[in-house]
Amino acid sequence: MSVLTRNEAQTRAQLLDVHRYTVDLDLTTGEATFDSTTAIRFTARTAGDTFVEIKPETLRSLSLDGQPLDPERLDGNRYPLDSLTAGPHELTVAATMRYSRTGEGMHRFTDPADGETYVYTQLFMEDVQRVFAAFDQPDLKSVFDLTVTTPTGWTVLGNGVSTQAADGRWHIAPTPPISTYLVAVAAGPWHSVTTQHAGLPFGIHCRRSLAPHLDADADEILDITRACYDRYHEKFDEPYPFDSYDQAFVPEFNAGAMENPGLVTFRDEFVYRSAVTDTERQTRAMVVAHEMAHMWFGDLVTLTWWDDIWLNESFAEYMGYQTLTEATRFTDTWTDFGVARKGWGYDADQRPSTHPVAPDPDAVPDTASALLNFDGISYAKGASALRQLVAWLGEKDFLAGINTHFSRHKFANATLADFIDNLATATDRDVHTWADAWLRTTGVDTLTAHVETSGHSWNLTVDRAGDRPHRVTVGTYDHSLDTHTGTDQLTLRDRFDIDIPQDGTPVTQPGHRPDLVVLNDHDLTYAKIRLDPGSWDTALTHLSGIPDPLTRALVWNTARDMVRDGELHPTVHLTAARTHLPYETDLALVQGVLGFAATQIADRYLPPQDRPTALATLTSLCRDLLRRTEGLTAKDWEQAPGTTTPGSPDPGLRLIAVRHFIDAATQPDAIQDWLREGTVPGGPELDAELRWRILTRLAVLGATDETAIAHELDKDPSATGQEGAARCRAALPTAEAKAAAWQAMFTDDTLSNYLFTATAQGFWQPGQSELLHPYVARYYPDAIALAARRGPAIAEAAGRHAFPAHAVDLDSIRLGEQALTDPALTPALRRKLTDQLDDLRRALAVRDAH
Repeated sequence: MSVLTRNEAQTRAQLLDVHRYTVDLDLTTGEATFDSTTAIRFTARTAGDTFVEIKPETLRSLSLDGQPLDPERLDGNRYPLDSLTAGPHELTVAATMRYSRTGEGMHRFTDPADGETYVYTQLFMEDVQRVFAAFDQPDLKSVFDLTVTTPTGWTVLGNGVSTQAADGRWHIAPTPPISTYLVAVAAGPWHSVTTQHAGLPFGIHCRRSLAPHLDADADEILDITRACYDRYHEKFDEPYPFDSYDQAFVPEFNAGAMENPGLVTFRDEFVYRSAVTDTERQTRAMVVAHEMAHMWFGDLVTLTWWDDIWLNESFAEYMGYQTLTEATRFTDTWTDFGVARKGWGYDADQRPSTHPVAPDPDAVPDTASALLNFDGISYAKGASALRQLVAWLGEKDFLAGINTHFSRHKFANATLADFIDNLATATDRDVHTWADAWLRTTGVDTLTAHVETSGHSWNLTVDRAGDRPHRVTVGTYDHSLDTHTGTDQLTLRDRFDIDIPQDGTPVTQPGHRPDLVVLNDHDLTYAKIRLDPGSWDTALTHLSGIPDPLTRALVWNTARDMVRDGELHPTVHLTAARTHLPYETDLALVQGVLGFAATQIADRYLPPQDRPTALATLTSLCRDLLRRTEGLTAKDWEQAPGTTTPGSPDPGLRLIAVRHFIDAATQPDAIQDWLREGTVPGGPELDAELRWRILTRLAVLGATDETAIAHELDKDPSATGQEGAARCRAALPTAEAKAAAWQAMFTDDTLSNYLFTATAQGFWQPGQSELLHPYVARYYPDAIALAARRGPAIAEAAGRHAFPAHAVDLDSIRLGEQALTDPALTPALRRKLTDQLDDLRRALAVRDAH
């Protein structure tokens, strides 16, 4: 199959104007395939040659302006259109298309809970070709008019309002001009909750087996949707540009969500069927806000070519967090961003695969290379850069610039140059120079504070390793005694802004030297921070006493970066976590710090012989958190989200502690007792997620067997249960279990994307290195062959989840480096291997540094 190059797209865009797609999909033809008929009306500006893309099971017929064409001329995914005459044309294509099990194209899923079947499209980048014929590039926008035939009892959702013309025959209202990758269809016996807001129909949808769980959260989801919708209309001059707003929670979805106009699709894990923390609810709310921002950033105004993907993702990321903070009860979202997202950007930006937020167009020559840029750079770093831009520019001028951008390019396409020019109309500041420094460069700056005392004042100077200008807030804190508890606290003395680089003159402040000086105190810039020695000593001993959770997040990120850079021993980080997390009140911080300690420090950065001690430390920490949350009643567990009384035990904190206690268990007895009793002493009662979590850990420890796994699956035959069973079976420490899991992942080619991921997650365990050692060498050739057979989605999963991440040694790195020279390596897998090998080198360097 050929990937589209930027040069080909530019040539085709110069030749064609595409006006309308009339698409007819018949989903009643069987379980393996569906029928697709497409009529494309377009105009050739001049005479010339071009092509249309389609990836059929069978190409049945084509005609151009009523004259039949030879289906045998299909070359891979391209059908040539030779010698087009100038003027209007109509191309008709009839094909049989194959359903997907990998979340690409038209994905088909049969729910094991009730036998009901659902299909939905994910057409991002170049997968529209798996559903219907198209001139598949973002700058050939068109009207799309779809009709869908389904089995009786199904409902069809799409980019516009859908109506049932006859039994099983649905018509979706034609769209305004949108890009091919944004077309969406979701069909099946959906459970739906509908309402109206601002004169538009709103709906949320899920498969029927999840109906009780969606109903339980429907008010929360719809309230957030309405609040974000209203807030965006306060920010943006252009009104919401589509005729409805549906949100469908769909099974086995590869991304978090997809911004299809009028029909946002989400992974249906966001329909919570087990207990979750309020931070996880906040994450779902942020995704709702993120995808709604795309209705303007990406859907109304769309990138011209994929080098400007940041114009979609960075803006939606920034707007999602900011708007959620402004419009909903989730007012601390930037703390979660600092803990859960920003490190993603920092990590990506320090790998050899890093790239600018806005890469040079020549660096994105085709769609295969473009797909690699959906990463921590385009999301987290880009959002951080925009946050710095707003701090530097001011929100008023920022919003004025983007509203000019919308007005000039609505229902059309735009480039980075267009955007910067539009921003420049709203300010006297040099945004072009800012863009060059922030969007065209790679790497993470490091800002290091130096504090000196001078008489009755103190001086601050900042060293900058890097080239970007920064405007940051400096926070200063002093020790104080809490008269009620008798404990030593930190109290904010002052906050002030400085520009970096400085003009050479230290910033002088009156009074004695503060006990803690924090650069970037509001976390408004994107840079690694290093505290002065006195401040670092204060932070290590008083981190939990810092009053602002966003400041605590920044200090925890500093500790994280120092561990990764070999500047702080991993056990010092663990000791800090053991000391301070029992007093932490922000759930995002507890979850983030525990997650880093468990998956990176214990599992990778410490040598294997030190891992049991690290797990014991984590177990003790979790026991402290469980003691802190004793006294919860059944009513506490049932209370409405976000209504925990200040000072009372938080069910979310206890849930985090329970999860991590299970994951860190080195002996099976305690968690076996929980599973047998169906509850944790003092709560919570075990729901399906916790039962599978315990059973997975017991499998890793060799304390369960196939009989117990099958019994649990009988109790929970849902899709999530199927994944839990696959994870448990792959985690069993026997040669037979590992061989069966490997066969399922790398030979059978029958696993869906989610079952593949679950099997991979169970397979590699840091405590089973001897058993797994032979598979390290097998991984590379098997993964390369698998990626070539099954495509980018499975390639990404194989590189992310099936990689031997715990094989931190030179032999594993050497094998990986050899694999990178294999000409059969697909771009998607190459990028993942490049990143994973760099992480192995970093882990090895951390071990060697200490």
